Amino acid sequence: MDPSRDCATAHGPAAMDLPLKLWIARLANGMSPASLAQALADWQVHLMVSPARQAELGALAWRLSFAWWLSTAARDKRFARDEWRQPPFDALARSFLAVQQWWDEATHGVRGVSRHHEDQVAFLARQWLDMLSPSNFVLTNPQVLRLTLQTGGANLATGYLNWARDALAVAGDGRPRGVEGFVPGKHVALTQGRVVMRNELAELIQYEPTTAKVLREPVFIVPSWIMKFYILDLTPQDSLVKYLVDHGHTVFIVSWRNPRGDQAGLGMGDYVRRGVFDSLEAIRSLRPGAGIHAAGYCLGGTLLAIAAAQAGCPGGIRTLTLLAAQTDFSEPGELGLFMDESQVAFLEDLMAETGYLDGRRMAGAFQLINSRDLVWSKLVHEYLMGASTPMTALRAWNADSTRMPARMHAEYLRHLYLDNDLAEGRFCCTSGKPIDLARIGVPMFAVATEADHVSPWKSVYRVHRLVHSPVDFVLTSGGHNVGIVNPPDGPSAHPAASYRRARNEPHAAPADPGDWLAGTRRFQGSWWTAWAKWLRRHSSGEVAAKPVPRIEIDGQLVPAPGRHVMEP
Repeated sequence: MDPSRDCATAHGPAAMDLPLKLWIARLANGMSPASLAQALADWQVHLMVSPARQAELGALAWRLSFAWWLSTAARDKRFARDEWRQPPFDALARSFLAVQQWWDEATHGVRGVSRHHEDQVAFLARQWLDMLSPSNFVLTNPQVLRLTLQTGGANLATGYLNWARDALAVAGDGRPRGVEGFVPGKHVALTQGRVVMRNELAELIQYEPTTAKVLREPVFIVPSWIMKFYILDLTPQDSLVKYLVDHGHTVFIVSWRNPRGDQAGLGMGDYVRRGVFDSLEAIRSLRPGAGIHAAGYCLGGTLLAIAAAQAGCPGGIRTLTLLAAQTDFSEPGELGLFMDESQVAFLEDLMAETGYLDGRRMAGAFQLINSRDLVWSKLVHEYLMGASTPMTALRAWNADSTRMPARMHAEYLRHLYLDNDLAEGRFCCTSGKPIDLARIGVPMFAVATEADHVSPWKSVYRVHRLVHSPVDFVLTSGGHNVGIVNPPDGPSAHPAASYRRARNEPHAAPADPGDWLAGTRRFQGSWWTAWAKWLRRHSSGEVAAKPVPRIEIDGQLVPAPGRHVMEP
């Protein structure tokens, strides 16, 4: 019996509660009102019984009321343009920043408030302030006012049309305009290959070689189940898959199915068995005797680490690469704002109706984390200025959302994010026995990104203390997606890309990530080149390249990118 299944079942919602809770969930857009109310109450009550802290905040307000005119709005990019230096807009911007500074101080440092509640209250205050910024309104934004006068209001008319199109899209299928130009197999996910294995949960794609010889060990990639796999095979200019194939690697990748309501009972164990284990068995049958360079991205890396640490894992893994993947969730970053018992139970209630969580709700949470850039800057740019943001392959991929089965999503939220059972040695998956990551002893290559809101680099760094492997740890510029999709050359290359790298023997890395950072030097360029050299160094030579075998799936040859990725 899988203990994680028992746990998930025990926390299921009561049928009598569902109608009311589902109504609240829709009204609150998936955010638990109880969780936020508890945080606000914790902060407010402790502030009320802290007259010394009240006095400090009162004195700060007094100082800021006199000193705001000495500050400069240029330190905030919302107010960096020259128009914001002219009266009365300079005073308006400075006063707003003074209020923002006061609230940042007020929501921190109140004795007795839990760290989680403090973070939530600060986050909530930041959301309100970002919404009320003078840059968001026509009459208080000098750039918008100037453009409105110059165009006779045409920018506002165009902005209204932009808003109307977006509103219709949300009311319909929710797909933003422009994504029709980035269809997998037509415009993106173009690397040639074929599906060589399929089950009810995953397809395994093998790509055609482009070199006369390939390294003996193939590369096997496991993407996260909350994303479509083709983020690693966007356009030919920024495809990691194509880069590997062109550098003499045989590449296999998992394409997860977009689960339906009748698959609500699929759990983490099913994803390990049907996604990772079945794929490894298929690769071993296609490349008998060859080791495997296994790589996982985001939660796909977490899943791969779980699989590799199990006694029942098919053999053959020669190296393990984790890309922006956490194995210790004690510091999950700003996503932790949404992780407490109230929020997880709220999501379980929300999933009870359909049997899955719609990926658009996850996307909404990511947007809230960086709402200043992802929400309000769009309002100004497209709805007030009347401009259009061109659709890109990465933005279109981001809009191609996926679903998560109710059981699996509840399991990983509770056992990984909420309780950190994997790092603490309590997580059971397929065998009923706790996963011990120290069983992993193969060479590892771990990549973290500097500006990652999903997998903070200091959290990714904790893999050093959990595995018994020599670890090449890389910290690259960029965020969770752009830092990974980081081609070394061509039109999609990032001119300012750089990375830090250091290799440590098992359990020899500095305990403090800051010490590791201080002891490394920065390299210019993409980490892709460093990884390619590392893979070659851990390979056992080259063999003649062979085309992808003609394996029929349900009686047909299925070309890449397969069928699972096409499912709405």
